[in-house]
Amino acid sequence: MYKRSVLYRSMLAAMLLPGAALADIEISGYLKNETAVFTKSGQRTGQAKTMLDTAEHNSGDLMKFENSARIFFNGDIGEESSWHGELNLIYDTEGVDDYKGHESDTQNDWFRELYLDTVAFDWDFRLGKQQVVWGTADGIKLLDIINPTDYRELNQNAMEDARIPIWMLNAERNIGESGNIQFIVSQVEQNKIPGLNDSGDPEQPFLMKGVDSITGGVNGFLNVAPALSKVAQSFSDAALPFFGSPIGLVPFTTFTVDFFVNGPPAMGGSGGDPTMLNDIAQYGLAAGDPNGNFGVTNLMPITGLNGPGSPDSGWNSSNPTSAFEYMGNATFSTFNTFASATSRYVTDYPDDMDANFGTRYKHSMDSGLNFSVNYFYHYDANPFIEMDWYDPNTNEKLQVQRVTPGAGGMPDTTTNLTAAQVGSDLTVDPTTTILVKNAAGAYYGDFDPITGAPNANTTAPELRFTEKLNRIHSLGGALDYAWDTGSMGSIVLRGEILYNKDEMQPVVDKRLLAVGDLTNALVMEEADMLKYVLGADITVATNMLVSAQFIQFWNIDFIEEERTCKTQVGGEFDCSRYTGDMPTMNMSNGMYKAREFKEFYSLFFSKPFGGSQEHRWNNIVMFEETGGWWNRFDVEYSFTDEIIGAFEWNNYWGNENTTFGQFADSSNVQLGIKWIFE
Repeated sequence: MYKRSVLYRSMLAAMLLPGAALADIEISGYLKNETAVFTKSGQRTGQAKTMLDTAEHNSGDLMKFENSARIFFNGDIGEESSWHGELNLIYDTEGVDDYKGHESDTQNDWFRELYLDTVAFDWDFRLGKQQVVWGTADGIKLLDIINPTDYRELNQNAMEDARIPIWMLNAERNIGESGNIQFIVSQVEQNKIPGLNDSGDPEQPFLMKGVDSITGGVNGFLNVAPALSKVAQSFSDAALPFFGSPIGLVPFTTFTVDFFVNGPPAMGGSGGDPTMLNDIAQYGLAAGDPNGNFGVTNLMPITGLNGPGSPDSGWNSSNPTSAFEYMGNATFSTFNTFASATSRYVTDYPDDMDANFGTRYKHSMDSGLNFSVNYFYHYDANPFIEMDWYDPNTNEKLQVQRVTPGAGGMPDTTTNLTAAQVGSDLTVDPTTTILVKNAAGAYYGDFDPITGAPNANTTAPELRFTEKLNRIHSLGGALDYAWDTGSMGSIVLRGEILYNKDEMQPVVDKRLLAVGDLTNALVMEEADMLKYVLGADITVATNMLVSAQFIQFWNIDFIEEERTCKTQVGGEFDCSRYTGDMPTMNMSNGMYKAREFKEFYSLFFSKPFGGSQEHRWNNIVMFEETGGWWNRFDVEYSFTDEIIGAFEWNNYWGNENTTFGQFADSSNVQLGIKWIFE
């Protein structure tokens, strides 16, 4: 495969070199404005800049003011070929960061489409930047996997607008009178998901809780980790004056976070009062301490910032919502490892020589049954995140070592526990301390965990979040059949099915999270998925289309290992290992668990109206089995052949820990006006 830039130039040259043979170019297009306002008041996911930030939008506030010009170019090249181009000029005054105007490889790319159609050897070829549609399910993408999707407005945008055109070679030919085969070689490109970047897109209206848990300014581990490291540094600095330890936190392998809060004062605990822990977390060791968090990230479940000694925080390790509550069994010796650690977000995509490959065969039978068989060997367009410790200077990926207490409370570096050996009941099991080292055996942290001396390795480790794509196999198919019922007319029965091998799923291990093993507590693992949709379409009341769908996603490799752990003082908490719900898992909801079988139901209505049936209204409602709802009602009204108005209402409600329910406060109404020119 050629490098991507070479491939693109070759495609363009193939289109433009025969310039002498170009016939007249047809130019058409439209100018459009879309204005949207929120219909509910509230605070969106990721909108808060601190734990105590109550900023929110009001019902009626502007969500989008987007002006665009779409210009289409069409021309012939000789007698057998033609070309098409699509220029997209767009700007949204309310967009966040890269969502305002042009951005390459998104739905706001300047050149959305640019391709050549030609015929050779009885094959139809389309070469260039284009869209290919395999799936046609309502409101959801199943077989529609060739092009990535821009999710800036979740599912609100029309599929043809949300779909991101990519460079590809598309070849197909008919086989007999009723068969067709297609081959695809396409560019590798990822879905565009708000917040999945180093900035976190905090004001974006459709930021998912699952993304917020990665890059969010308050709840995202990208920002929580360095805040934790500053608190760890404060405790390390306090080790000598407050705890009498000349070797920092290294010998505190039997002293955990929960014991510091709930242990008896005679043994160094706070007797159930989290105030001391919160004071050091929020204010550091002195006024203006740069290690203080000051309520910015979600370290503790605070209710105020009234100064040291104020009872501004709670503590509930059995129902955690903050970082320290999740890490109740982490030892203070682990904090020695974390001291001054930093974090960074990077991308590691396939190189330009990689490509996706697919084929489809479709056939129409005399009985009226239409079917297709589809295969796509590709990089899954959904990115995944790997979290690892790195040396920021050498770029070496570091090793995590889990150790037990040794003599004098020092870490026993001769031990290296597996994940299964980490203690669940700290009233009887030994504690676990997390160490990080490089290939040469040098440990990281304020003090050397072997000698207790100030560490000769003065580099603080970096918690690196790496965005990647995973190569998967997708095998699927579709069918439809028109059943003539007589009295009810024709009912179209249809279905799509897709089997994905090696999708990535998030796996949460709360026992490892409790001991501070961050990089192994939140991991991505391969899983096989089976997804299908069953639908029925019928026309009633002369010309109203009614379409019903049942959609199910089956995670064949779903993980659910239920466990209960105990802290050093006997407090019980859930420490299960399970598949997390990628769209919604967040510290605020207990790192929400996914379901092995996830179902959606939808009902779609569409009807033209007007004297010449020139107008149309549509309504789709989708229900997610765990209680989330989305309803979109839209009307397109043709004032003239050139001027078309549009109205759209998107309403989200229900369980806030569902794909749709989490966006209740992003419900909106949109008005649009479009002028078509030729």
